[in-house]
Amino acid sequence: MSDERNGYRQLRFTPPPGSTELILVRHGESEPSHPDRPFPRVDGHGDPALSPEGREQAARVCARLAGEHIDAIYVTKLRRTHETAANLALTTGLTPIVDPDLHEVHLGEWEGGAYRWHVAEGHPIALEMYRQQRWDVIPGAEPQEEFAARCERGVRRIAAAHPDQRVAVFVHGGVIGQILAHATGARGFAFAGADNASISHLVVMGDRWMLRRFNDTTHLDEHLTVAAQPPT
Repeated sequence: MSDERNGYRQLRFTPPPGSTELILVRHGESEPSHPDRPFPRVDGHGDPALSPEGREQAARVCARLAGEHIDAIYVTKLRRTHETAANLALTTGLTPIVDPDLHEVHLGEWEGGAYRWHVAEGHPIALEMYRQQRWDVIPGAEPQEEFAARCERGVRRIAAAHPDQRVAVFVHGGVIGQILAHATGARGFAFAGADNASISHLVVMGDRWMLRRFNDTTHLDEHLTVAAQPPT
């Protein structure tokens, strides 16, 4: 125990009493999109399954989390999060809970896979979206303020339900980016680059949101990598 005689050590961070640890996991890579075969939709949102690569990523991230104490598992209404969380649910015996607010941002006219084509082709609207750092530059997309409000609502709901617990939350790249931008006061797309099956770590205590980790992929890669394309 540190005191004035022995000096005061630099101690590792520990979550404050009453706080909630959120392990934010982006789903594994989903199926490729094709202009002539749009994704099926759930409530207007594109709903692709995981690709074979995504299933391997899901197995790896769940194997890593299986060694941690997890009190609850959350997913969204979109199947790629259910499929990514499935191995962890099996290992822990926890039944995933669907959060009504943490599904991916709605991309309006670019839903169903069109977003990927337009970003890959350098569409002028995609370039303007990144310049403004707002999803609602896309025609018909969900208003930025509404998206931000529901992401915050989802985090607060989970934190209120799980004080002094650690929760694995399987979500989407846009959602992770929005949550972490809120936590840090950063610009909208500052954290928009979460890799598939990456881990980010947030500690929530009331209005104090503490970012502890972003885009941890050590379970996927042996070396540091740089993404060649914007997140899709």
